[in-house]
Parts: sequence; C-alpha cells; structure tokens
Amino acid sequence: MIEVDLMYDFKSGIDMNAYLEWAKKTIDTVLHSPGLVEFRASRNVLGNPHIRTTTVWKSLADWGNFFESEGWKKMEEELRTKFAHNVQVGIWGPSPVVPEPLKP
Repeated sequence: MIEVDLMYDFKSGIDMNAYLEWAKKTIDTVLHSPGLVEFRASRNVLGNPHIRTTTVWKSLADWGNFFESEGWKKMEEELRTKFAHNVQVGIWGPSPVVPEPLKP
C-alpha cells in the first residue's frame, strides 16, 4: 500500500461555500476510485499548510490511474485556480525499518 498526502494553503478571499461544494464532489470521486483503501482530511492547528488530505491506495498503479483520470485532472485544476496555492503532493511507501504500524 501507498499513502498520498496532498497539502495546500487557501488563497486569500476564496468563496468558502464554493470550496466546500468542490470538496464534497472531490471526496465523492475519490471514494469511488478503484484501489482506494482510505481517505483522511486534516487541518494544521499551527498554520501552514492549511489542509492535508491523505489517501491510502492498494498500489502505486491504482493511485496512478486515479491521478491520470479526467475527473481528477478537472478537480485539481479547479483547486489550483480557484482555491489553493502552495499545492504539494507526497507519495509514501512502507518503511523497511517499520513496515507496519506500532502500537503501545
């Protein structure tokens, strides 16, 4: 499995209602994507970046198919042009030292 973090800051003066509608549509699209295991969203309590979403995929190929889909391309363009700047994507695989989560 791989995890993909999408992080960004809001542009000044965005229409928050329009952003919330965009987010609902985007989350629905992500949740119906083949190979998706999990979706999480977080806000940074210390400031920047403002938003982080994390998606967990069965494989890099599953994420790649989503990333190349027309649906995602349209939504990403809307994100970058209307709502966000400082958009960053990180793709994470398992650690060879700690391949599974540890719990106390």
